[in-house]
Amino acid sequence: MYKIRVLIFNLRNMVDKVTTHWQGDLIFESDNPSGKSVIMDTNIEGQSERFGLSPKAMMLSSLAGCSALDVISILNKMNEEIDDFKIEVSGELTDEHPRYYHSVELEYHFYGAHLNKKKCQRAVDLSVEKYCGVMEMFRQFAKIRTNVIYHIATIHNT
Repeated sequence: MYKIRVLIFNLRNMVDKVTTHWQGDLIFESDNPSGKSVIMDTNIEGQSERFGLSPKAMMLSSLAGCSALDVISILNKMNEEIDDFKIEVSGELTDEHPRYYHSVELEYHFYGAHLNKKKCQRAVDLSVEKYCGVMEMFRQFAKIRTNVIYHIATIHNT
């Protein structure tokens, strides 16, 4: 007798839902499927204090976060050790409303004494070309440029 295993595909697993709630003035709190929340606001003329992140800048953070998760995960699978890593993202907005990022540049910074440049570049390429879904979303409306920068630590004998 054969046992048949039936897998039911749940479409709800593919849907993210967030709720954004007005907190007064131009301040909003937005939840996340992880259960965490973020405060969003914007520059308000005559007001110097900010309480949160701007929605457009969070898009750049999402792009960097998505690609960074890929790169570190890929390097871990390659058993490649680095000392530090960061991504700097800059986006240029259109002049006309609705203003959106028409060009974006990502700088991948790798730090270490024994960096394997080939593996680091491969990890970036895989993220940019294959795995980062946020990158693919940005490609729909922005020109994307990437640059990889290696910071090789030198060891001084004293």
